[in-house]
Amino acid sequence: MELQENLNQIFHPSDFTEASYVAFVHSLKLAVSGQGKLTILHTGNDGDGSPWRNFPGVRQTLEQWGMLPPGSSKEAVAELGLEVAKVAATRRDPVESVLHYLEKHPHDMIVLATHQYDGFNRLMHKTFAEPIARQLAQRTLFIPFGIDGFISVIDGAVSLKNILIPVDARPHPQVAVDAAVALTDLLGSTQVNIHLLHIGEPDVFPRMRLVDGACWNWNRISKQGNVEEEILGAAVEVGADLIVMATQGHHGFMDALRGSTTERIVRTAKIPVLAVPAYNHAAEMMMGALVWSS
Repeated sequence: MELQENLNQIFHPSDFTEASYVAFVHSLKLAVSGQGKLTILHTGNDGDGSPWRNFPGVRQTLEQWGMLPPGSSKEAVAELGLEVAKVAATRRDPVESVLHYLEKHPHDMIVLATHQYDGFNRLMHKTFAEPIARQLAQRTLFIPFGIDGFISVIDGAVSLKNILIPVDARPHPQVAVDAAVALTDLLGSTQVNIHLLHIGEPDVFPRMRLVDGACWNWNRISKQGNVEEEILGAAVEVGADLIVMATQGHHGFMDALRGSTTERIVRTAKIPVLAVPAYNHAAEMMMGALVWSS
C-alpha cells in the first residue's frame, strides 16, 4: 500500500521555545518517515539568527534517535532521503508570515503547537494555530502544549495504537478515514484500532470505504448527547492517541463566534488532533465498494 506520496512535504512553524519542541519532533518524524521535505519557519522576533543555534537541530535529534551516528554531516541527513529547509519569518505578524509563505509554497501537512485557551482567557490571548488552519484549509496536525503526543522525543518511537474518528453525514468522514490510514501507513504502525464514533441514531451510521488489511482494526461506536462532550469522552474511553476529524469550517453566525466543532475539540483535547478538509465523495462512493469490519 503506497500512500506516503500524499504526506511527504511537512511544514512546521515554530517560535523555538521549549513548548514547541514536541510539535517539531512530530514534524521531523513524519518527514523522515516519508523521505520527504521538512520546512521549518521561525516565527520569533529575533533577527540575529541565534535561535537556530539554540534550538535542537534536525541532525542532533536524528542522532539521538539512532538514525545517524554522532557528529554526522549535513550530507548524512540527505542520505536518509530527507530534505530540510529553514526559513525566517518575513513579516512581524507570525500568522501573516505563515500564510504568505504557504501561499507560494504549498505543503501536504502543517504541524502546529497550540495553546488551549477558552472563555475569558481566550479573549486575552491572540491565537495562532486556528487562524492558520482555517484560512489555509489544509491538513493540520495540532499538538497541544504540555503533552507527549504519539512520537517519543527521546528515541522517535511511534505510539499510535488507537485513533478516534468522529463521523457524520456532513462533512463526509471519508477524508478523515483516508488520512488516518495514510498516516499510520507512513509511520509503519501495526495493529492500529480505528474507532469510528457516530453521535446520533445507530441506524443512520454514515457509510464509508474502509481499508481491509491486517494493520487496521475498525470499530463502530454510536452515542447520543452533546457532540463535543461525547467526542472527548470517547477519546478517553478508547485510550485514543489521536483524534482525526473531517472539517468544513464555519456554517453560521454562532459557529463563527464559538468556532467550528473541530476548533472546539482542538481547544480542549489532551491529545493531538488532525484536521482534514472535507470534499464531496458522492460520486466516488457510488462507484466503490463499501467495506465494514464485523
